[in-house]
Amino acid sequence: MTRNSTRTTPFVGQVAELSRTVDDNDIALFTKISGDRNPLHYDEAAAKASRFGEIVVQGGITSAILNAVVAEELPGPGTVFLEVSWAFKAPVRPGDTITGRVEVTSTRTDKPITELKTSVTREDGTVVLDGTAVCYTMDLTTGDVQ
Repeated sequence: MTRNSTRTTPFVGQVAELSRTVDDNDIALFTKISGDRNPLHYDEAAAKASRFGEIVVQGGITSAILNAVVAEELPGPGTVFLEVSWAFKAPVRPGDTITGRVEVTSTRTDKPITELKTSVTREDGTVVLDGTAVCYTMDLTTGDVQ
C-alpha cells in the first residue's frame, strides 16, 4: 500500500486474507441478531432431510469474514461496502475453517473507492462464496466523508 498524507491507498493486485473456524455458537448469535431461524441451521432432522444432509451455517456467517478482511486488513479501518455481488457456491458447516480473501482489482484516484475480487474458501479448498465488492474508505484521522 502507498500512504497519502491522511490515508493508505491500496494498489491493484494487493491481497489480504483472514481465516476462522465456524461453530454452533456462531449460528446461535447470527440467529439472535438476524432473526434467521431457518431449520436448516439448527434442526438436525430437517437439515438431514435436505440436499445438504446436515446442518449448514447461514450465508451471513460465511460472508461476514469478508467484512472483517476489508475492515481490518484491506483496504482497512474506515472501510464500508458500497456494493457486493456474491454467489454462494457450497455450504459451510459448523467446524469448518473458512478463509476470506480479497484482491484489489481497481482503485480510484479521485475518491477512496476500491474494487475487489472476493472469495471464501473452506479448508478443503472448496470455494463457498465468489464475487466482487466495491468499498469506500473513510479517513478516520479527520472524520471526513468525501
